[in-house]
Amino acid sequence: MLHTIKPTNHGPLGEPMAHAVQACVHCGFCLAACPTYQELGQEMDTPRGRIVLMKEVLEGHLPWAAAQVHVDRCLGCLACEPACPSGVPYRDLISPFRAQAERHFARTPGEKLRRWLAAQTIPYPARFRLALVGAKLGRWLGPLVPAVFRPMLTLAPERVPARVALPPVAPARGERRGRVALLAGCAQQVLDPDINVATIDVLTRNGVEVVVPGTQGCCGGLAWHTGDLRAAQAFARRNLDAFPADVDAILTNAAGCGSAMHEYHLILRGTPDEARADAFRRRVVDVSIFLARLGLREKPRGWGRPMAVAYHDACHLANAQNVRSEPRDLLRAIPGVELREIDNAHLCCGSAGTYNLDQPEIASSLGAQKAQAVLATGAEVVASGNIGCLTQLRAHLARLGSPVRVRHTMQVLRDAYRGSTR
Repeated sequence: MLHTIKPTNHGPLGEPMAHAVQACVHCGFCLAACPTYQELGQEMDTPRGRIVLMKEVLEGHLPWAAAQVHVDRCLGCLACEPACPSGVPYRDLISPFRAQAERHFARTPGEKLRRWLAAQTIPYPARFRLALVGAKLGRWLGPLVPAVFRPMLTLAPERVPARVALPPVAPARGERRGRVALLAGCAQQVLDPDINVATIDVLTRNGVEVVVPGTQGCCGGLAWHTGDLRAAQAFARRNLDAFPADVDAILTNAAGCGSAMHEYHLILRGTPDEARADAFRRRVVDVSIFLARLGLREKPRGWGRPMAVAYHDACHLANAQNVRSEPRDLLRAIPGVELREIDNAHLCCGSAGTYNLDQPEIASSLGAQKAQAVLATGAEVVASGNIGCLTQLRAHLARLGSPVRVRHTMQVLRDAYRGSTR
């Protein structure tokens, strides 16, 4: 197929998009890896099909509306990337395309309002906490709530955990082996603030001083993945300014955040901050990688009995950051842990940022399938490294009446140090 996308016609993001399109040889290896193809069975709901659609739109051969439904259905899970023998950088196409498409896509007033509400609440912990409290009223109103807002109420937890204030600096215990800065996240601070507490506990136990910059903000992933380039750039610049240079690494404990921060060079492409963003992203690593490389100085106690733990690969950890073995190795370091794999582990759980708000039917189907796959392992605990996945798993396992506990990898490790199952 002749590729005629002119990068100069599409601004700073045109070149990465053109390169991604040109790399695709339309072999179809991505089809088996794509969750939406498994759900819908349509060619245009595969990475290959979407690449063709986006190419035709960018070349001016198709209207933007022709691609909208299929681009909106993409989870952005990037399962297609490790499956692709040609190495197509699909991430360099889907988010930049959405950034250009958002001003062309037609959305209903209800969809616009829902997207605006998500953008104005989720990235801001104080606002998000208030929104979740307000969701209780929405559930009480029940059918009186417009259908377009009901997915937001379905996913809102019945109980919002108490706010936790993180220390600006948590000193290492014993001899200091490293110094890091931690991204606290936005939704995570509200939905499960104990994840950050556990992360800091595990790091300091192992001789790592943890700095939590007070001026940091949302990673920008939600804005970037929904096409709001201006907001994504603002969030990225804020974090470029907030994080200190005198640390060994910038750590993330949420897969989606880490993936977004690794794309800061793309988000800020063509701006005066591009070089700074490229240097910044190279310092960002997931906490499981940092600990695996450093090595656990203090061996976890475990629980004095065997425990079966299933591990769920968060898409933006396994696919976007190629982090698979490190979390598993940390879990295996716990005495008595029997690590169990989940069938069809490559398939997304359906969370994908705000996907379960924008595409609730597909997200719900994927979430139900993942919950069933977790149950099939017979595990007592399921661990993962992303707050979106944990929230999705928790909701769907609860619907099945399952007692399986849903924990972040760092929470499991922290609990093992304490000998507590919480």
